[in-house]
Amino acid sequence: MKKGRVVVGMSGGVDSSLTALLLKEQGYEVIGLFMRNWHEKDEGGCCSADEDFYDVRKVCNDIGIPYYSVDFADQYYERVFKLFVEEYKKGRTPNPDVLCNKEIKFAPFVQHALSMGADYIATGHYCDVLHADDGLNYLLKAKDTNKDQTYFLNQLSSKQLDKVLFPLGGLEKPEVRTLASKFGLSTADKKDSTGICFIGERNFRKFLSEYIPMQEGDIKTLDNRIVGRHNGVFYYTVGQRKGLGIGGSGNGEPWFVVSKDVENNVLYVSQGDQSMIYHSRLECDKFNFITYKPKETSFRCTARIRHRQPEQQATAIIKGDGLELVFDTPQRAIAEGQYAVIYVDNVCLGGGVIERKG
Repeated sequence: MKKGRVVVGMSGGVDSSLTALLLKEQGYEVIGLFMRNWHEKDEGGCCSADEDFYDVRKVCNDIGIPYYSVDFADQYYERVFKLFVEEYKKGRTPNPDVLCNKEIKFAPFVQHALSMGADYIATGHYCDVLHADDGLNYLLKAKDTNKDQTYFLNQLSSKQLDKVLFPLGGLEKPEVRTLASKFGLSTADKKDSTGICFIGERNFRKFLSEYIPMQEGDIKTLDNRIVGRHNGVFYYTVGQRKGLGIGGSGNGEPWFVVSKDVENNVLYVSQGDQSMIYHSRLECDKFNFITYKPKETSFRCTARIRHRQPEQQATAIIKGDGLELVFDTPQRAIAEGQYAVIYVDNVCLGGGVIERKG
């Protein structure tokens, strides 16, 4: 007897491929659904979405499940890409993958899947979910701590997780590839996608310059000594050491980015002592608690300020709709525009956009 109909978000990669296979093996009626969120071609004239959908078709045919494609390019442009550009214009470092999960994958995608008669929705994310008896849903970390993707899901709500399954939560990446090979999936050895989906393999600087006017400017030390020229301050991030084009000058130690003055088009750098880019606290004006907001205004937790960063010990202080994080150990290169995500034990409590550091 079938356990119910589950629509799987298929990307053309090994993770979603195995997700679909495992659910079919478990007795679900499985349907593959591919999302097309971007239409432009890369520098070689190829559209990676076409290639990915080809892999989706092949895998679904091999597994023996139906597959469909749905176009969310308009929604993606309005809800994700526009904010991405606006954040870069401010000199910040946005994370469109977090917004894509909140605004696309667990929003219109879910609604479309439900219109197909889905009882459940599944993705190949490395995380888990606890559907509690009280009707609340808790986002849990994956077994594979290196691949854990709860960071990218920090803006979801308990309701968005209501009918969601994460079959890979208890597997490690090598196990996923081994199982995919065992079952003969054509995507078993496919390289994992990296970077931002709408940029693909294209040169990031060239892509960004198509949407944000770039202007060369001075690279200065903190005492306003000019040491080089940059191609546009928007290209650089605090803490960056490579690609500055000023190596070998000064005292011979590596240069790194200290800050960006967007208004005056100046990139500030330094050498040697990096203590100036280490900070012990940060603030989020709006913080999303996925399932519940702790009653205590101050509590201990662990936190990440970037994906795959080892969890850091910290104290969280709730301030209205916002949150302040005070770390036990100063953190390097906290970037405004990125997300701070907090955990208590195995539960991801939520996250917020970093607005200030100190």
